[in-house]
Amino acid sequence: MKLKVGDSVPIFTLKDQDNNDVNVANFIGEKAMVIYFYPKDDTPGCTKEACKFRDEFEAFTDLNVKVIGISSDDVESHKKFAKKYRLPFTLLADTENKIRKLFGVPKSMLGLIPGRVTYIINKKGKIIHIFNSQFGAEKHITEALLKLKEI
Repeated sequence: MKLKVGDSVPIFTLKDQDNNDVNVANFIGEKAMVIYFYPKDDTPGCTKEACKFRDEFEAFTDLNVKVIGISSDDVESHKKFAKKYRLPFTLLADTENKIRKLFGVPKSMLGLIPGRVTYIINKKGKIIHIFNSQFGAEKHITEALLKLKEI
């Protein structure tokens, strides 16, 4: 199943880079969310994307938005990645790709690389925008901020 604009965000819990359980239900009614799926920690495109989220993090917090990055890397990999690049947002370990499948994030590059997709979710937990671009890593941030400023 592939999620689309207007759908409710699926409720799930995963471990973050500090090994804490994070449940997205805790943010519904409190904050809008940007949930972005990316292929792998510390690779060129994913590092650019994460650093752009870091550099624009204040713009997201000013809009009362929770930024969450998800990949299949484990907690330890996320911890190293977050520390190395001083990432101030949540990274979740979807080591079995269950959440990626729950959202219906497609693979790219002949099905070899996990897709790069960003979901913008309003405060009520509804998906208001989806941006899918494997190679426009930094465009995910620009696109997210544009949509969030509209709500």
